[in-house]
Amino acid sequence: MSDPLTPLNQSESLDSLNPAKTRRILEAALLTAQEPLPIAELRKLFNHELSAAVLTKLLEEIREQWTDSGVELVTVASGWRFQTRADIQPYLDRLTPQKTPRYSRAVLETLAIIAYRQPVTRGDIEEIRGVSVSGSVLKTLTARGWIDAVGHRNVPGKPALFATTPHFLDDLNLRSLEELPPLEEMKSLIESNEKNQDLPFDEEPEASDH
Repeated sequence: MSDPLTPLNQSESLDSLNPAKTRRILEAALLTAQEPLPIAELRKLFNHELSAAVLTKLLEEIREQWTDSGVELVTVASGWRFQTRADIQPYLDRLTPQKTPRYSRAVLETLAIIAYRQPVTRGDIEEIRGVSVSGSVLKTLTARGWIDAVGHRNVPGKPALFATTPHFLDDLNLRSLEELPPLEEMKSLIESNEKNQDLPFDEEPEASDH
């Protein structure tokens, strides 16, 4: 392939795919997408005729172009997305004010254990916390899309193994588990990135729910 930005259809001479147009197509796709888009998905825009390396280079150029804007192009676990810059978000919050979610100690501790010790079973979580884990906590985190059962431990009873999801990393603007902050910073990170999510994580009693 002599030129990575040759027209997708050689007969369409008026529609030559140059770098500028390719960037516009990428911008349009990312600005209208509801979820982050991985490179593999973005390649579909060009019938897979542009390599991942070429698209990554163009995306980096787009990121640079938007440096002084109120939104930014970032990479998270699931791919690329546009999002509001942190210093701009407080002003937008005035248009649609929402309650800051209240995270119970049980939810935060359970999520932290799963994030930093994964994969873990419910029994592992209870052993580390020293108290029983309410089934509603695991159901809430699963419904939120932050954790999922990824298998079963090969012991009697075959307990489910829980791990965090790419969606969890996306919500915290992280690309991988290696970017997780120190444990003591996790609560503030969750609250700062999820302040627009009205999640009813009220404190609940620590009770056995087997």
